[in-house]
Amino acid sequence: MATFRAEMVDLSACFNNTAATTRETTGEGGLNVWRNSFPIEELPGAAEVFRPGAVPFRFPPTGPGRLDNVVCAGQRIDLRPARYDWIYLLACAERRIEDVVHLHYRDGSVDEEWLRVSDFWPASPPRFGELEAVRCERIHFPRHVQPGIGPRIWQQRLPVPRQEELVYLRLPDNVAVHIFAMTAVSNGWR
Repeated sequence: MATFRAEMVDLSACFNNTAATTRETTGEGGLNVWRNSFPIEELPGAAEVFRPGAVPFRFPPTGPGRLDNVVCAGQRIDLRPARYDWIYLLACAERRIEDVVHLHYRDGSVDEEWLRVSDFWPASPPRFGELEAVRCERIHFPRHVQPGIGPRIWQQRLPVPRQEELVYLRLPDNVAVHIFAMTAVSNGWR
């Protein structure tokens, strides 16, 4: 029988942006050029394991003045070296994006895999088969709260094609991509 193993990756050292704000701190948001943000009270709690589907995630802590996501700028994300099948992400993008993530293996080989993430704006449907992980009822602008606009965070995944130990990955250099959480998954049958 196959086992399912999920390794929640700590991204906190790479957090460089604030995407969640309170009504009193809406000016701190940084999801896009208009400085929109998600309302903190509508996001998963950081102390609990969050499962939008079968894969568990550790949602980042949020709060006034707190960095809570990774704006992609070519960061290296170290993993516990292991054989993985998938890298799952909780992410959103300004407009839909397609960009390359580099997977680095213990044997020195590198694979390029496409990261495809849909827009966080509600008028845009999921373009790449993502699972909607979080939908808010309102969005924050720097000077006001706008109800009826449901921004989203998506669950997306990257395949890990080699049967070698994956050591780290290199994110794309693309400021339109925001990553909140990451989980490396192995089905255990390799």
